[in-house]
Amino acid sequence: MTDQTAYLLQEKVAELSAALLERHPRMPTLLREIHTTLSKYPEQVTLMSEDDVRAVVEGLKVQTGVEFAATATKSSGTKSLAAKVAKLGADAF
Repeated sequence: MTDQTAYLLQEKVAELSAALLERHPRMPTLLREIHTTLSKYPEQVTLMSEDDVRAVVEGLKVQTGVEFAATATKSSGTKSLAAKVAKLGADAF
């Protein structure tokens, strides 16, 4: 049964990839079916290829209109704790 589940999931992901290219009206249904399958068989997530995961994420981005931040950076205006400790030296503790 696991092989059949993996195959069906792969087919849905492949169809989703095609739907992304066409902005297919069936995309919400495919995303729901993929979500249901992954909820029922969570081990399938680890068996998915990177391309399959990428297709699902792209589908979710298109469907929800959400963009992910590329990188979150911290301002370099303050010294790090390690730099402060190095300046004080080990005797300060």
